[in-house]
Formats: sequence, C-alpha cells, structure tokens
Amino acid sequence: MALDVLAVSPLYQGPDINKIRLIAQTTKKSTTPPKALTPAKTKLTTIETKRIMSVLDETIHKVELVSLLSHAASEPKTSEGMLGPDVTKAVREHEDLCQVLLDRVSYLQEEKRKLQEAEEFEDEAWFRERLFAMDEQKSQLPQLMQEIKESTKNVVRLLLSNPQAASLLQAQTLGRSEEAQCFINSLVELRGFLFEKLLTSPMEARDKIQFIQDITRRNRRHQEIIDTLENELAACVRNRNAEVEKENFVIQELKNHLHQVLKFSENSLQRTKQEAEKQQKADFRASQARVAKIQQEILVLQSQFHNLVTENREAEQALRKKKYKVETEIENWIQKYDSEMSEKQDEYEELDVIHKEEQLQLEELKKRYDVLVEEFSQIQAEREILTKKRLEEEQEMVRMVRAATLIQALWKGYLVRSMLKSKRKKRGKGKGEKKGKGKGKGKK
Repeated sequence: MALDVLAVSPLYQGPDINKIRLIAQTTKKSTTPPKALTPAKTKLTTIETKRIMSVLDETIHKVELVSLLSHAASEPKTSEGMLGPDVTKAVREHEDLCQVLLDRVSYLQEEKRKLQEAEEFEDEAWFRERLFAMDEQKSQLPQLMQEIKESTKNVVRLLLSNPQAASLLQAQTLGRSEEAQCFINSLVELRGFLFEKLLTSPMEARDKIQFIQDITRRNRRHQEIIDTLENELAACVRNRNAEVEKENFVIQELKNHLHQVLKFSENSLQRTKQEAEKQQKADFRASQARVAKIQQEILVLQSQFHNLVTENREAEQALRKKKYKVETEIENWIQKYDSEMSEKQDEYEELDVIHKEEQLQLEELKKRYDVLVEEFSQIQAEREILTKKRLEEEQEMVRMVRAATLIQALWKGYLVRSMLKSKRKKRGKGKGEKKGKGKGKGKK
C-alpha cells in the first residue's frame, strides 16, 4: 500500500529526568519541592475545543481504517464476507492503484541507479531518451497520487457509511504494520497532549511555565552543589590515598617488628606453659575439696526438697477441693442463666413478630397516604386548570363583547354616512333638473 514508511517524532520533549542527577543534602532551611501542576478541569466546556477533539478523533479513526486496507486486500475472501461487495471492490481498486504507484517508483529508482552507473554516456542519444522517459514517468506520478487520494477518500466514505463493516475491519489489529501502529500511537499521544493543552487555562499555563523554570533553577543549583561536592570528593580521595600510603608503610614496619617479636616470644611462651601446668595441678586439688563440700550441701538440699514436696501436695489437694466446689457453683449459675435467657429469647421473638406486623400495617397506611396525596395533587391541578380555563374564557368573552360593540358602532357610523351621502346626491339631482327646465322656457 501507499503507507510504506510512517514515522513521527515525539510531540512533546520535556526535560529528560533520567539525565538529572539528584542529591539529598540536609540544610538549615527547610525547602518544600514545588507541586506538579495538573489542569483544574477534567472535561471540555467550549464548543470549539469539543470540535477540535472530535476532528482529531475522527482523523485517528480514519487512519486506523486506512492502515488496515492492505490487510483486507491481501485476504479477499474474508474481506468480501466481512466488508461487503462494494467496499471490497473499492479496496481492490485502491490496492491496484497503490501497486501501480509502487511499481513505477521502484522502476524509476532502478532506472536512476542504472543511469548513475552509466554517467559517462551522457552525450549519447539513448541516455537522453531514457532521461526523457523518466521525466514523463515522474510527471505522471502526481496524477496517480491524486487518484490514490481520491480512492482512499472513497473507501473511507464507504466504510463510514457502513459502521458494521468499519468496526469489523477495525477489529483486525494484527494486520496493521508496525509503522502504521507507531503513527497511530503518535496520534493518540498527540490527542492526549492536545486534550491536556485545551483543558489548561492561561493562568495554569503561566503556572506551568513558572513551575518548569523553578525546576530548572533548582536543577542548576543542585548541579552546582554536585560539582562542588565532586571536587571535594576528589580532594578527599587524594588525601585518603596519601594517608593509605603512609599507613601501608607503617604496617610494613609493624610486620617486620612483629616477626622479630614472634621470634623472641617463643621462650616466654614455654615458660608460661610450665607455669600454667603448675597452676592447673594446684587448681585441680582445690577443686576436689570443693566438690566434696558441694556434694554434702546437695544431700541437705534434697532432704529439704522432699519435705517441701509433701507440704505442697497437701496444699494442692485443699485447693483442688475448693476449685471443684467453685466449678459446681459456676455450672449451676450457667444453667440458671441459660433458662432465663431462653425465656427472654421467646419473649423477644413474640415482640419481634408483633413489631413486624405493625411495620407491615404502617407500610400499607403509608402507601394509602401516598395514593391519597397523589389524588389530591391531581384534583388540585385539575381545579387550577379549570380556573385558568374559566378565566381565559371570561377574558375571551369580554374581548369578543368589546370587539362586537366596536364593530356595531363602526357599522352604524358607516350606515349613517352612507344615508347622508345618498340624501345629498338626491338633493343635487333635484336642483339640476329645475335649472334645466327654466332655460328651456326662455329659449322658446
């Protein structure tokens, strides 16, 4: 298909946190790190932002459909049953156009490679003919690309008019190429960034810029501290290496001195062994006397132990009798408690049954009350409607009476004026006849 190489760079390049080296340092002043700013709104409110997001969502949906056209064209049997004959035909035509474009592009690349290898024959006629043919082929590529664009629009239009086929095609995610998936992921990332940008108000944007500036200043300050500490560490390491060298020299001298001491200590060791043997013999004789004395004390303590055991046995028997008596009393109290609790339980169950019956009666009364309230509200509403209708009818009647009186007055005025006009006309005709008769007599 036409989607051969799809690559989108990261849409938002923030500070690389992995490269920032941090150090924990106890200072006298307590510094609180600035909090990360998040948009206060979680939903889009204006129509313009919603339109922008809907346009981007529709674009992602169309890209997902277009990226699966090659998979649908590679499996015509399954796609025909899944998409329908019209969509399958349009996809096949689109695939043919894309294949033609790829063939022409590969042909032009091969011809270009061959012509680059044969640059020494630039003045030959066949070389110019092949260049002219390549130019003709290149001139046809824009028209072919325009046809592919129109075909893509036609296929997307057919898929959008058939939502079921579009959903089935969109479910075939395994047939999408890695480049197309990367492009779709970039569009989704763009959508998330744009969504966050549209949710962010100007005040939040300024706060975010201020937050980033504070972070950079803090990072710069920490980096300066790290550099100073690294310099101090290097100086300390150098001092430590010098001290280690001095200590190694002292250790070597001590080893030599120890070797000499070991040689001189063998004689003293033999003398100490002889003295230790003499002391051991004396201690052995003293220990035998102590053992005899201790054995006599053990016999005395054993007799005392037997006496104490007999006394404790008698006290134990007395305590056992007392314990048995207390246990019997406790059992009697437990039996009495169980009997009283069983009676209380029966009484509680009877009261619970009575409470449940009263609860049921209360619910029935509440239902009746709700029904009566609804009927009363309906009757009240009907009364209000009837009163409104009655008032409207009375107002309409008053309006009609006024209109009738006005029409009658106008009609009466019209009749009076028409009668007066007719009387005036009759008077004018009578005067004209009389004048005509007087003139005729004078002529005779």
